[in-house]
Amino acid sequence: MDSPKAAPRARPLSPHLQIYRPVLSMVMSIVHRITGAALYGGTALVAIWLVSAASGPSAFAMAQTVYGSIIGQLILFLYTWTLIHHALGGVRHLIWDTGRGFELQQREFLYRLTLGGSITLTIVVWIAALLLRGA
Repeated sequence: MDSPKAAPRARPLSPHLQIYRPVLSMVMSIVHRITGAALYGGTALVAIWLVSAASGPSAFAMAQTVYGSIIGQLILFLYTWTLIHHALGGVRHLIWDTGRGFELQQREFLYRLTLGGSITLTIVVWIAALLLRGA
């Protein structure tokens, strides 16, 4: 005699982005991971530029033309922001490693400081670079 088959149990669904309301801590965590991955591409651009400089004047001139274009400048600007943002995120994590900054208000302050600081420092770096280039 066959035993009756049990009805399949419904598996619990894990909450995901469709369930949670995005909050600053979630967004900053995701952005930190994305900037870390994007640094691979930006570092490849720096390596290409260095290899072109070592390859001779014609290769370097071509790289300078590409990097000096509007799209090239935009990519370099975003790479600068990515590098600074990821570095400041690392400083934030270093602060947390000391056991500080875990209160809600402190965390929010560090998130905002990371975001505002990365934007401000990127603009300052680019203004300084443009002023030095023109001098």
